[in-house]
Amino acid sequence: MEKEQDLLFNVADIVKRAKRVLNFKTDAELATHLGVSRSTLSNWIARNSIDFPLLLEKLKEVDYNWLLVGKGQPMHQSKYCHGGIVSGEVEMIHNPKTADSMADRSVSLYNINAAANLKTLLANKPQYVVGKIQIPDIPVCDGAVYISGDSMYPILKSGDIVGFKEISNFSSVIYGEMYLVSFNIDGDEYLSVKYVNRSDAEGCIRLVSYNPHHEPMDVPFSSIQAMAIVKFSIRKNMMM
Repeated sequence: MEKEQDLLFNVADIVKRAKRVLNFKTDAELATHLGVSRSTLSNWIARNSIDFPLLLEKLKEVDYNWLLVGKGQPMHQSKYCHGGIVSGEVEMIHNPKTADSMADRSVSLYNINAAANLKTLLANKPQYVVGKIQIPDIPVCDGAVYISGDSMYPILKSGDIVGFKEISNFSSVIYGEMYLVSFNIDGDEYLSVKYVNRSDAEGCIRLVSYNPHHEPMDVPFSSIQAMAIVKFSIRKNMMM
């Protein structure tokens, strides 16, 4: 049985936040705003399933990180990066309590596929640089990479870019935050973008997807090669 803290995908909570930010009192009001019937919204809550494209389209001004997982602030504050390699809208994933941002910061974009894993990339950064991204008002980062897969949909999509900051000591993990995790299981190497939670299994962490079709996974600390906290994302559908 999954622990309550692993149930990141919760349509009932999403609906509550949507009503709160829109100042609606009833589900019927939200259903009308979304252009669906009251019974359809009730079925979404009962099945813990929702039409994400419709939801995000109808609540464009709402920060989707807050809407989907309750982190950050309700109202979306648009932030963009511009450059020869990438131009798109930036979404903050982790906002540190201490201010360490600069007006404009250049972040190196790396080819994680060429490096094969995060540990190799971090040890040989210059070899895997494909360009620079200029982003205003972001926290200190060690770089950015393209991601693949749908385990974090719709917070992240395959082809999105995430900015990261390496952590050198695994004991300093902030549980409940999103990380790039490079690990080895039975000789096979894996790179995942997941939320990191505490595990009931001794000597392990629990990797949790937002997409409910992906089961949580306990990974021994001894199998982890490298970790980096995810600081921001750049949406694929905003790139040019």
